[in-house]
Amino acid sequence: MDMPLSASDLKLLGQYDTPTISNVIELFEVRPRSAGYMDGRIRACFPEMPPIVGYASTATMRTAWPRAEGDVYSGLDEQVARFAELPGPAIVVFQDLDEPPIAATFGEVMCASYRCFGALGIITSGPARDLDQVRRLGFAAFSDGVVCSHAYSHITSVHQPVRVGGLAVRPGDLLHADANGVCAIPESIASEVAHAAAEFMACESVCIDFAMSGNTDAKGYSTARQEMLRRIHALGQRLRSGR
Repeated sequence: MDMPLSASDLKLLGQYDTPTISNVIELFEVRPRSAGYMDGRIRACFPEMPPIVGYASTATMRTAWPRAEGDVYSGLDEQVARFAELPGPAIVVFQDLDEPPIAATFGEVMCASYRCFGALGIITSGPARDLDQVRRLGFAAFSDGVVCSHAYSHITSVHQPVRVGGLAVRPGDLLHADANGVCAIPESIASEVAHAAAEFMACESVCIDFAMSGNTDAKGYSTARQEMLRRIHALGQRLRSGR
């Protein structure tokens, strides 16, 4: 069983953007490069916000037809109570079961409630609403669009596997998300990813620094790019050999 990720490693992961985290994960060769992230349907509602890192609190929802009990927020009490089962801060992940999605998954009431219980953000395959209010909460949100109504919104399951943006997400999966999208971090390498990210960025800086210098010598650029690739390759070899 993997050791729980320390609070310091969780904080360290949050210092880097999601593409960098995704790049470092690739070096471990533990999954195909075409797997482990949500596709372009899922976009940041507030791209100016910093990255979030937390554990998936999964749920499913429907909005097209009324729930028998008629409670728009039915299931919310159970959902926030189960945040305590996670090893760290929650990121709420909703799969909208309607095809196509009819109405908003979340708004101000739900996001204020999640934030109250320590969640960092919400990710949904359905639309969002109350964007100005949720932005003022400082609550990160990711959706496939925006709709003004919640229609017959109701939660249909909690803490069951879901699929959002092409990514299968299980309760407790470690997620990293920012303006660029959402990726899952395998917990078996999460601590190593956190500590390797700075070195990966240093490798890339060899080429970036040359490009920013204004030097237009093609041979010099090729040398810098090859050195970047050499360093990244060496970093990957070291990370894999240490496992």
